[in-house]
Amino acid sequence: MLKRLFVDSFISLLFVISGEARNLIIFIMFISAVLACKNDPSIENKTIEISVTPIENPVEGNSSLPRLFSNGDEVYMSWVEQMDSISILYSTRYDGTDWNESHLEEGGTDWFVNWADFPAYAENGGRHIFSYLKKSDSATYAYDIILNHDYVQIEGGCAVGVVKENFKLHSDTTKTEHGFVSIVPYGEQSFFVSWLDGRNTSAASHVDHDTHGPGAMTLRGAVIDPRGDVVMEAEIDHRVCDCCQTSATITENGPLVAYRDRSEEEIRDISVVRQVNNEWLKPQTIGNDNWEIAGCPVNGPSVDAYKNSVGLAWFTAARDEGEVQVVFSADNGATFGEPIRVDSGNATGRVDLTMISSSEAAVIWMEPDGDDEVIRLLKVNSEGKKGQLVTVSRTSRERASGFPQMEKVGDTLMFAWTDVSDDSSSIKTAVLSLDKL
Repeated sequence: MLKRLFVDSFISLLFVISGEARNLIIFIMFISAVLACKNDPSIENKTIEISVTPIENPVEGNSSLPRLFSNGDEVYMSWVEQMDSISILYSTRYDGTDWNESHLEEGGTDWFVNWADFPAYAENGGRHIFSYLKKSDSATYAYDIILNHDYVQIEGGCAVGVVKENFKLHSDTTKTEHGFVSIVPYGEQSFFVSWLDGRNTSAASHVDHDTHGPGAMTLRGAVIDPRGDVVMEAEIDHRVCDCCQTSATITENGPLVAYRDRSEEEIRDISVVRQVNNEWLKPQTIGNDNWEIAGCPVNGPSVDAYKNSVGLAWFTAARDEGEVQVVFSADNGATFGEPIRVDSGNATGRVDLTMISSSEAAVIWMEPDGDDEVIRLLKVNSEGKKGQLVTVSRTSRERASGFPQMEKVGDTLMFAWTDVSDDSSSIKTAVLSLDKL
């Protein structure tokens, strides 16, 4: 009380002091306040070291290409192990406490295995689906997207597991490149799938002026219905970057796909395309980086939705330095705010984004830290406010380190990445409670 009376009396006194003297006093008060704040540990910005918690997992052998999927309560992880010339896809499930035993999904000697184009895995209402790439010809980049889908149906009053094995996603038969698959749950029992499709890059493809000319990679989407049938397949962009990952999510209006577009002038910025009332709208460029680059940067975006809110992260080097940008939408992706840069400088990219509320997202990416490469994590909101920068792990910038993964399960973030040694690689996993960000 006495302190308040003193402050009020001092302010009143200022009004009766001459202007020049009053300005001097106010200046002295300002400097004193700044110094007091600077020395007050309760106000000073502190650097708090936040560490993720490594957790053991059932992955064995020479392993890489982890892919995480969360249904909110559990996390599924798939990965590929190499045994001589055989590629084997495994999966496992994390229930919040422990991992289940690994399950061998599929394997073969005729797979196309690539550091940036990895199998996708998803679950919806007890139905499971995964993809892998299978060579369709002796040419290096001739391969198909193959799906496996399992579900449970009732026969004679009994639950019977049904598996639809090794069926092709796309309808064409061209010996061209098909890959960079994204799969997300759609409705109660279906899945939405997006992918890059090279059917128009074949010299044997029939292409006329109405299909925008030969040679362009396309973006396509489809729905896998409850029985595992491919329906509603459609081309949703006629010309896109050749080898950047697609990323898909489901908003309250329907599917939304983020990808790296490609103009006739070789501008390769990020675009999104939305389906509303079962119709695909015109693609929308995001960020307007105006990145002109003659080759593919192999660095796709990541998108996620929380009800009608959407978060999108991507990499660009349009200004001669690697950057990771994030934007938010509050209207199902119809419009986006201004980009928010989150990296520390000269980022490598390889982003992943997870919405953790209607206005906040967690983002991971790779960037240099001195002589090392690190996986960074940051919480950012739609107003541009950023949390504490977290180092998830040291890693390698080499292609073999792949793309780190992140998913939210309950109030926890789960991470998976490839740890590269001299002659092999292995999958590492870790967790971090959201209340630490």
